[in-house]
Amino acid sequence: MNDPVNNPEHYNKGGIEAIDGIKSSMSDEEFKGYLKGNCIKYLWRYNYKGKPKEDLEKSQWYLNRLIQELSDE
Repeated sequence: MNDPVNNPEHYNKGGIEAIDGIKSSMSDEEFKGYLKGNCIKYLWRYNYKGKPKEDLEKSQWYLNRLIQELSDE
């Protein structure tokens, strides 16, 4: 079953998760900035796309990933 928040099908092609590819292309600081930016993006627009709960959950996903990255330091 497709989970548009935690595991969107279109973010995993060829066995590689997009988030992992993005992380590998950046320094640790750049990746944390990317995660922070996505949190802000989804919070900014959550009330404009017709799926406010989904966008808030996506923001939370990126925030949780940012917290995980800080915990792994």
